[in-house]
Amino acid sequence: MNRDQLQKFIQYLITAHHTEVLPTAQKLADEILSSNSEINQVNGAPDPTAGASIDDENCWHLDEEQVKEQVKLFLSQGGYYGSAKQLNSMFAKVREMLRMRDSNGARMLTLITEQFVADPRLTLWRQQGTSMTDKCRQLWDELGALWVCIILNPHCKLEEKSCWLQQLQKWSDLDICPLEDGNYGHELPNITNALPQNANQSPDSLSRPRRTVFTRAVEGRELHWQDSHLQRIIRSDLYIAPACQRESERLLFNSQGQPLWLEHVPTACARVDALRSHGYPKEALRLTVAVINTLRLQQQRQLEIYKHQKKELLQRGTTTITNLEGWVGHPLDPIGCLFLTLTEACRLNNDGYLEVSDMNESRPPMYQHVPVAAGFPNSSESYLSLALEVALMGMGQQRVMPEGLYAQDKVCRNEEQLLNQLQELQLDDELVQTLKKQCILLLEGGPFSGLGEVIHRESVPMHTFAKYLFSALLPHDPDLSYKLALRAMRLPVLENSATAGDTSHPHHMVSVVPSRYPRWFTLGHLESQQCELASTMLTAAKGDTLRLRTILETIQKHIHSSSLIFKLAQDAFKIATPTDSSTDSTLLNVALELGLQVMRMTLSTLNWRRREMVRWLVTCATEVGVRALVSILQSWYTLFTPTEATSIVAATAVSHTTILRLSLDYPQREELASCARTLALQCAMKDPQSCALSALTLCEKDHIAFEAAYQIAIDAAAGGMTHSQLFTIARYMELRGYPLRAFKLASLAMSHLNLAYNQDTHPAINDVLWACALSHSLGKNELAALIPLVVKSVHCATVLSDILRRCTVTAPGLAGIPGRRSSGKLMSTDKAPLRQLLDATINAYINTTHSRLTHISPRHYGEFIEFLSKARETFLLPQDGHLQFAQFIDNLKQIYKGKKKLMLLVREHFG
Repeated sequence: MNRDQLQKFIQYLITAHHTEVLPTAQKLADEILSSNSEINQVNGAPDPTAGASIDDENCWHLDEEQVKEQVKLFLSQGGYYGSAKQLNSMFAKVREMLRMRDSNGARMLTLITEQFVADPRLTLWRQQGTSMTDKCRQLWDELGALWVCIILNPHCKLEEKSCWLQQLQKWSDLDICPLEDGNYGHELPNITNALPQNANQSPDSLSRPRRTVFTRAVEGRELHWQDSHLQRIIRSDLYIAPACQRESERLLFNSQGQPLWLEHVPTACARVDALRSHGYPKEALRLTVAVINTLRLQQQRQLEIYKHQKKELLQRGTTTITNLEGWVGHPLDPIGCLFLTLTEACRLNNDGYLEVSDMNESRPPMYQHVPVAAGFPNSSESYLSLALEVALMGMGQQRVMPEGLYAQDKVCRNEEQLLNQLQELQLDDELVQTLKKQCILLLEGGPFSGLGEVIHRESVPMHTFAKYLFSALLPHDPDLSYKLALRAMRLPVLENSATAGDTSHPHHMVSVVPSRYPRWFTLGHLESQQCELASTMLTAAKGDTLRLRTILETIQKHIHSSSLIFKLAQDAFKIATPTDSSTDSTLLNVALELGLQVMRMTLSTLNWRRREMVRWLVTCATEVGVRALVSILQSWYTLFTPTEATSIVAATAVSHTTILRLSLDYPQREELASCARTLALQCAMKDPQSCALSALTLCEKDHIAFEAAYQIAIDAAAGGMTHSQLFTIARYMELRGYPLRAFKLASLAMSHLNLAYNQDTHPAINDVLWACALSHSLGKNELAALIPLVVKSVHCATVLSDILRRCTVTAPGLAGIPGRRSSGKLMSTDKAPLRQLLDATINAYINTTHSRLTHISPRHYGEFIEFLSKARETFLLPQDGHLQFAQFIDNLKQIYKGKKKLMLLVREHFG
């Protein structure tokens, strides 16, 4: 500004704020006009718009009220996706402030934490004993991790640190403060102690100290940065072992002279995170390299120890776990932290330059190899290959499944997160070499590796990880990739717990040995991941008989869930029978084998998908060919129930569709039909009620077999068959042209039936009418044989009068049986056999009338008069019928004279 502008600027400024700045302005004016004042001794003037000086701490203005209001609002929205996203971006803002070394970062986190602790839902959840929502849990975890980061700030003042620690301790002591493993302590008893039961290693949950989400930050009070070895690691890329080491220094370097950092891994990674977060990326990288060198050395040493004990461990078949704390699913995400630190150093921006940027873009990142600065000029290592190596080490680490649903869920989530990041790496030669080397180490590994030969029973399974390794390695080293994936198929928690006698239902072990069965809440998810791994291998091995055989054996040994094996069978079938190319017979046979296993597993248990499974198996066997169909028909009893075998399996095997599909010649068709008939007779013997009819149908075309099936039905009729089953078979016999046999079965059915006086809508009525019509059509003798059975079984007047009417309308004997002639004469109701039926009908009307009158209400009077009119028709059939009916009506009037209104109606209608 020129002189005039400056003058104007100052005058306006003073006018705008005259109450505040007028005294200051006058004081300054006096000082400027006085030649020997302090102001005039200094050249230039301060510039408040230029930001802080190089030595000052950054400190922007923080609108505290707004921060509080926002957090409160987002929390009150229940942590649904949008609000969780907003809170995560506030956490990211804190990290950004820390990176800029702005002292307000910690202040902002304090304000956020205060609102979190004041969340009214905490008290509610605690009172109800319900667990927090997952979204909310994840936010609390991030909060805890951020505090660890702040406490570990390498350049914070001691008094600041002790202030934060006091505050953290206060929050941690609150009843409602969420616990680190996600449970409210008392909610889940510690049913199983995963580790050997010695007091020093695995204290019971009751005596365990209470750990909240802030405990790790509070424990950070012990950690400082003054260690001279640590200082040298983070200050220089060229720090190597001195030429002549003192004894105490020997442990600080590896055999190549590179520095090691021997701290507990998650703690060391928390330091790396702190350095990265507080704007010290180079230092973070140097410490990361030292941590990885340490991990490598430990891996090497453990491998050597294992080689000495290998024989003994393999004989015992069990192992201890060296890590009490798994790194995947750990509250501080140590592996994710190292991976991120290393990949950030290799990240390219769009123009191909290395970029120092925010990790939140949705574009997949591009990486390039950046040589490791620490160490030696001839070392070919890059930060990118280290990132891959440390991720593989971490995920391959053998670890015990933690307790509680939340902690277990977190293991799965963290693993998926790491694998997603790994999938963003383009595998070039250098990375493939790293991958191979680490995979071989994991396979040879002892207790440190989850892919070692022997693992602990409650080891976290490696299926998801192995699926990634398998797909990544397959193009470069198929043998190694299959070896790895097959080894990873184990799920010992289901295998070693089942007693020898009951390997098919390991899930039932919960009730049998509760103390030995761990609370694996994510078991369903883990089993489906195991199935995914198997499916990936099956797809890849298409056409390779030897590999498919091995995979099949592994599936049969390690997968215990019938529905998952069924899914695998279906997958294999789909891949083996593509619509656009020829069938892969090897894989198709695997699908059939798996299908047969499912049939055996679910034969004696109730399974709602069983019918679908049986139909699918027949389709699969048909696709394999006629030999497969013959084989399942011959061994039906190990695979199907008699009903399934007859109604679905055999019926489909001999159907027209199957014959066309397989274009079978006559001998093949005969062989199938013969197997189906043998099956039908075996099933009818075993379960005549359900299978007799199907057996007759299947044996239709073979006289001897048909006779045998008929005999089985007759023999069973005396036993457990119901009247409806017998009537159904009888009708079938009439339909096939065996009226006499139908009559015999119908007679047997009648003797199983009992129709009470008031059952005038019973489903068997049609069967009874049909049976009477059949006997009537066969002739007088058959009708005479059936009527006593009808009289004995049917007590319903309307049904009896219906039968009587039908029998008197036409002459019996119209079935046209050779050697029989119909007399052509109508039958009289006064003579046998109809006289017996007539008397029974009249008796039924009399009994029913009395039954109805005991509980009749005026609104049913009309119906009752109608009923008496029907009764009169039957009474009037014989010669003396009208006298009998008049007598009956007189009786009624006498007995029920109290029902005056009703008797008036009876007089009106019947005199």
